[in-house]
Amino acid sequence: MSNPSEACCSIPPIVSKGYDRKGEFVNIGGLKTYVTGPKDARHAILCIYDVFGFFDQTIQGADILSTSDRKRKYMVFMPDFFEDSPADISWYPPQTEEHQQKLGNFFQTKAVPANSLAKISELVSKADELAHAGKFESWSIVGHCWGGKIACLAASGDRPLFKAAVQCHPAMLNVNDAKNVTVPMALLASKDEVAEDVKGFEKSLTVPHLVETFPTQIHGFMAARSDLADDEVRKEYERAYRTVLRFLGEYA
Repeated sequence: MSNPSEACCSIPPIVSKGYDRKGEFVNIGGLKTYVTGPKDARHAILCIYDVFGFFDQTIQGADILSTSDRKRKYMVFMPDFFEDSPADISWYPPQTEEHQQKLGNFFQTKAVPANSLAKISELVSKADELAHAGKFESWSIVGHCWGGKIACLAASGDRPLFKAAVQCHPAMLNVNDAKNVTVPMALLASKDEVAEDVKGFEKSLTVPHLVETFPTQIHGFMAARSDLADDEVRKEYERAYRTVLRFLGEYA
């Protein structure tokens, strides 16, 4: 990918605590969905949260994506696949056997990727009805952690719904998934992803791509686990979202 100027984006100051969301929650295709961005936006992003659901840091990220590109505005849709029952953030990283069991059970029941993946086509179709022109010109998908797996799977196949995909500190990286990706993909890794897994995934991609590791940041730094009161985290959080916007500006 080329390296456009930082001037492509105008990200507002990051709010560390008490974030005031810019969008609203609406029902789309039977799912409570956070929707943000200008009503006349011609492009859309499906944002898949991590297993901890609607945290301020994740919602602030969706708001950033919706309006910070100086040339292109997006409507961003973040569905509640866990239906008000996300994982408890105290379970990760697991400190006790109970935490491990609860987290494992959550992944085996509520967080089965195929279950959420099956809902995406209808959700996108229903969300298109909210477009100013009756349908968005393009859709992209951005996924955090567990959501990165969903984004990867949704970006595969002969007729993907999305023009571009982004995985933010992804979980469950698999080189075989990479081989099936058919749209441009960005992967923003933290220090906690296994470096060899990230390298193997990148080598297996056959589409235009950007793979970058943020070596000072933990798994989840763009979503629920982000400590935005920390200066370094706040700086890298902003840089990561700027990177996403540059990538989507080029490929979406």
